[in-house]
Amino acid sequence: MDREFLLDLFASFGPVTLRKMFSGFGISVDGVNFAMALRAGLIFRADELTIPQFEAEGAKPFQYETSKKAVTVMSYWHVPERLYDDPEELAVWARDALAAAQRAKLKKRPKTPRKANSRVAKERAIKKVAPRKATKKAVGKRAASKRRTRQAT
Repeated sequence: MDREFLLDLFASFGPVTLRKMFSGFGISVDGVNFAMALRAGLIFRADELTIPQFEAEGAKPFQYETSKKAVTVMSYWHVPERLYDDPEELAVWARDALAAAQRAKLKKRPKTPRKANSRVAKERAIKKVAPRKATKKAVGKRAASKRRTRQAT
């Protein structure tokens, strides 16, 4: 699927953003990715509310192969082929997919900052809290500097 075909296909739905992704495009609205257009076809985001709709149409979940196994992604489902010829109904399905993606985004926990390596974190904390100890070399340099300034005056 090329960019122009996808833009025409989603014209009834409204403006979408297409971004290069894998072997095709990621399709999003306001930063929420709700569909993918890949070599495998058009794939919409789904959840517990919309999966029965896909199952009733005989659609299959998105699946891909790794070197070791086949991975099934239950949150993305193939769009029924009949929708390619009916942009109005495709727009309804796209709205459902966008709603599913927005619900999934709300369920995600906010990202927490990664914890630093405990040894490194402890060392940094010690360096920030503890005052620097004067070394013999530094003390000797300071004393020599003071002697020179006294002699100069």
